[in-house]
Amino acid sequence: MNLAMLPTKQMQAAVVTGPGILKVQSHPLPVPGPGQVRIRLEGCGVCASNLTPWAGPEWMQFPTEPGGLGHEGWGSIDAVGEGVTELIAGDRVAALSYHSYATHDVAEADAVVKLPAELAGLPFPGEPLGCAMNIFKRAQISEGQTVAIVGIGFLGALLTQLAVAAGARVIAISRRPYALTLAARLGAAETVAMDDHWQIIEQVKALTGGKFCDRVIEAVGKQWPLDLAAELTGERGRLIIAGYHQDGPRQVNMQMWNWRGLDVINAHERDPKIYIQGMRDAVAAIKDGRLDPTPLYTHSYALSELDTALNATRDRPDGFLKALVIYP
Repeated sequence: MNLAMLPTKQMQAAVVTGPGILKVQSHPLPVPGPGQVRIRLEGCGVCASNLTPWAGPEWMQFPTEPGGLGHEGWGSIDAVGEGVTELIAGDRVAALSYHSYATHDVAEADAVVKLPAELAGLPFPGEPLGCAMNIFKRAQISEGQTVAIVGIGFLGALLTQLAVAAGARVIAISRRPYALTLAARLGAAETVAMDDHWQIIEQVKALTGGKFCDRVIEAVGKQWPLDLAAELTGERGRLIIAGYHQDGPRQVNMQMWNWRGLDVINAHERDPKIYIQGMRDAVAAIKDGRLDPTPLYTHSYALSELDTALNATRDRPDGFLKALVIYP
């Protein structure tokens, strides 16, 4: 590309300077290299995986790179690098990129997904939407199955929609009354308060005639919900670990896992191509009505309010499910 033709404007980017502290600063616009595109971002989703680095563990290094931690961005391409032929300025896309707490970010051309006209004007945090599609695919949920979803956050709500659309009977389990009400609105057949371990087991046992569930998705990322999810999985059932476990090793009841003959699936992907395919699948699911994430975006913030957005994601006030940072 002709670098002399690039605008000399600056971008605004969030920089985390210490535990729970950030600044929004001006930085030079990034220049897309060969095979890359630059995106003028419309917004970025706030991911719960940000919370551990936001808290400032010993391994975290400050300050972050401009826009760092943000990886759920979408917007329109405003510059393309050398060799990019299938994307042009003006294409609206979602990206798998990693500095999206900023007004602009650079992504590899093969790490973006074009957004169709049907999604015009709609937020599209591609990474978590694609993640939900990939988890659903690996769960192998089909019509007539009973599926328990442990943890109704943004991911659990998306998976509730997908499982209901597939014809499964969904039992939604969450500690928050708001989340249970939402799950019922999304089509969950039953909702169970996530409070007493043994009471939950007995309740699900009764709901399933003693057989427990064909599929159980753990979507919290903590030890107790993992223990609970395993207890709710029936013989020859499939336990799907979708929660992001960041706070240390886990212990499991291998005796029970063995006795019941469980299939245990770690549904986290690391291949960028699979992430991108999941994002494409999410576009298709929204177009055909299997997925509607719009009512799940409950809170919006300006870039200057990113600290508030991160704290809300941590504290989950009543009515909170998913925060988006929206850029003017």
